[in-house]
Amino acid sequence: MSEKTDLLVVENLKKYFSVGRGKVLHAVDNVSFTVPRGTTLGLVGESGCGKTTVGRTLVRLYEPDGGKILFDGQDISGVRGREKRELTRRMQMVYQDPYASLNPFFTVGEIITEGLEIHGIGAGKKERMEIAYGLLEKVGLHREHANRFPHEFSGGQRQRVGLARSLAVNPDFIVCDEAISALDVSVQAQIVNMLCDFQESMGLTYLFIAHDLSMVRYISDRTAVMYLGTVVEVGDNREVYDHPAHPYTQGLLQAVPVADPDYEQERSRQNIMLGEVSSPVNPGPGCRFCSRCPHVTERCRQEMPALRPVGTGHLAACHALEQGG
Repeated sequence: MSEKTDLLVVENLKKYFSVGRGKVLHAVDNVSFTVPRGTTLGLVGESGCGKTTVGRTLVRLYEPDGGKILFDGQDISGVRGREKRELTRRMQMVYQDPYASLNPFFTVGEIITEGLEIHGIGAGKKERMEIAYGLLEKVGLHREHANRFPHEFSGGQRQRVGLARSLAVNPDFIVCDEAISALDVSVQAQIVNMLCDFQESMGLTYLFIAHDLSMVRYISDRTAVMYLGTVVEVGDNREVYDHPAHPYTQGLLQAVPVADPDYEQERSRQNIMLGEVSSPVNPGPGCRFCSRCPHVTERCRQEMPALRPVGTGHLAACHALEQGG
């Protein structure tokens, strides 16, 4: 896709962490994907695969160690000062833990208006509070909630406050980092439907990070699958979910329960991920999934596969696909 249609283009993004004694954790290693304007990209994978690190690096909470992040055509990988401040207005994040992501010493009104004050939105305190009142009502809360503190709310209500805070500065792009995983199922559905409504009315673009494949399929237009710091498959939802190409994606989808006992009893439950998970610390040159893959060859252990087309708008990284396997 062209940069005119892609709000975000990520090219070979890297983020490493030193873990002592010369060891380096490859949290994000040569990750590439695009997010077209006004769409949602779902980012899925097991815990520890690097999803959250990708999100935090995109909004520059972490400094990238390599690669490019093109946002609206501009390389933001090394922006500083005023440029970075403006970037924080256009790129927001809704965090996983609504209990830890809100300042316990601020009222809800102060939490929402803090960003407005930083970015000079609103003529004064009164106008900013009116904006906060409108946002609270927009996310299903009430004006009087602005005078309460975070500990006075349930988890779902706190996440609504977090969403109102991110919307306050009129962003273009929001990273939803496991934003519903700590909530009850009924509340999850309410938050997801709210996100869809805001996307339609405000033209928002999302990176939706989660491990719940069914919820990601519902909210996303495209899905990227991560494994130990790398993207192993990416494509339109219909392609990824109906025709998974990478063995890891196939294994993830096999593990999703289906609410049909007869189907569950009949369908194949062959577990293709029986091996041990490789370490992301000082990884070898080969495919990160080779220790668990049923199709592994010596080439897999020695050479990292590149993402290659396997369908319309569908890419996967597996040597077996090149061989027609």
